[in-house]
Amino acid sequence: MSNRRDFLKTFAASAAGISLTGIPHLALAKHQITKITILHTNDVHSHIDPFPANDPKYPGLGGVAQRAAIINDIRNREPNVLLFDAGDIFQGTPYFNFYGGEIELKLMSQMGYDAGTIGNHDFDHGVEGLAAQLKNATFPLICCNYNFKKTPMAGKTVPYKVFEKSGVLIGVFGLGIELQGLVDKKMYGETVYNDPLENAAIVTHHLKYVEKCDLIICLSHLGYKYKDDKVSDEILAKKSLNIDLIIGGHTHTFINKPYIYKNRDGKDVLVAQVGWAGIKLGRIDFFVNKKSRKLTAESTTLKVFNYASVI
Repeated sequence: MSNRRDFLKTFAASAAGISLTGIPHLALAKHQITKITILHTNDVHSHIDPFPANDPKYPGLGGVAQRAAIINDIRNREPNVLLFDAGDIFQGTPYFNFYGGEIELKLMSQMGYDAGTIGNHDFDHGVEGLAAQLKNATFPLICCNYNFKKTPMAGKTVPYKVFEKSGVLIGVFGLGIELQGLVDKKMYGETVYNDPLENAAIVTHHLKYVEKCDLIICLSHLGYKYKDDKVSDEILAKKSLNIDLIIGGHTHTFINKPYIYKNRDGKDVLVAQVGWAGIKLGRIDFFVNKKSRKLTAESTTLKVFNYASVI
């Protein structure tokens, strides 16, 4: 019964033709406001199937088929949807041990992911293994602070990508965590880690002032926050300019509603992350007024379960 209530609460606004901020769709058009829906995952770790019904923590949650059903439902209701992943696609179940990442990337492609970034566990079959599996992905891996020139991954990533939805330009870039001390050197080989803060500053300036993006999103596998001064999403948000949203990973942090930080200009930066194993799907709706260049957002986090069985 609680699952039914969760489902109805999640989708009531869309079913009624009202946006999550309570603005009717006709009002959106009248005021030249465009709604952009961002869906996101992180640290799925090869969890293709749902957790078993008797799992003590996550009974019945997760699973690619259940996630795909929710994503398709949202796409049927919303005109401008983008779907992203913040890394650690691989490692965690026998699917990865047997197939080396093939299944994960093929299924993400079928679900229509628009982009992802690279996590430390995505090197678990070596940089060669990662490169070999990219033929199974129809979406780009985006990372601006790994230099792959001397590895088999050379030319197989992009530092950023610009998406266009109903006249709104969305710039997306990626950041990877420092691999030394975290990943065996033989796994990442000659991959060079560059400072994420410096590279973020360069790329976001380009996205804002050259590409003229209305919305800038970072796919980050830096981790949400640490007790020391290690670079994290929290530090990135505070030291950044031009970033509107950081979709994070690595620390498996369940953030039910994105945290809001002030950047160097005193503007809001949202930081989001949905734990691990694909048991939740993040959703953030941006409302973009291109005329005034104002940006507002509303968010929710969806449990991934077999909602078709409760309606």
